Amino acid sequence: MQSDQALLHVFGQRLRQAREAEGLSLSELAETAGLSRRYVTEAEAGRGNLSLLKLAALARALHLPLSELCDLPLAQGRMERIALVGLRGAGKSSVGRELARRLECPFVELDRRIEERAGLGMEALFDLSGSETYRRLEREVLEQVLSEGGRQVIATGGSIVTAPSTFARLRDACRTVWLQAAPESHLQRVLAQGDQRPMQGRPRALEELRALLAGRQRLYARCELHVPTDGRSVPEIAAWIAERVLEDSQA
Repeated sequence: MQSDQALLHVFGQRLRQAREAEGLSLSELAETAGLSRRYVTEAEAGRGNLSLLKLAALARALHLPLSELCDLPLAQGRMERIALVGLRGAGKSSVGRELARRLECPFVELDRRIEERAGLGMEALFDLSGSETYRRLEREVLEQVLSEGGRQVIATGGSIVTAPSTFARLRDACRTVWLQAAPESHLQRVLAQGDQRPMQGRPRALEELRALLAGRQRLYARCELHVPTDGRSVPEIAAWIAERVLEDSQA
């Protein structure tokens, strides 16, 4: 059945991403899990029908709870939503608008919706209400956006990966796409937008950004698709994502 094939495909992507996040080769994962390399290769390709014991062996080898490795979407509605994830300056807004144009669907910036709900700009929201209020609004606004139904492209806040329950909900409800870039690219893009705040009073801003990205890398790696953006144009990135999404929806 097509739905079964799609489920195996999603599992294969999750398995590959978890392996890469652990820094393991196919052979290393197979050896650690006590499975054949061919078996792991087939599983990552979406062609494996894994038993519970073999799933448990893979989860142990990846240092993941079995529930996280197997927390797969059963509803096809998820395939209609694309959530862009990454640090500030990843290109979520520009890529998101172009991707939504190609897919002929609405584009939603989660942080803009949060500002509308709070009646405050993002900086004022954090200054006056703190991060806990922001996290609460982020959860509420995400649920509101998801309830609108239909195909959507959603640009998320850069720190959504550090809110475990919200990020889990996002991964369950959307195709998540990590827009990857070097720390230097993140900083240059923010400055090119005329925002000098990252440099104000912070002579080691680039070093801080490197540390922040390194600290979040394993979280970002949980996204379903990873897209390197350095040296690629916005239309090129959006076209690649659109092609993958449309291919998978027809599988």
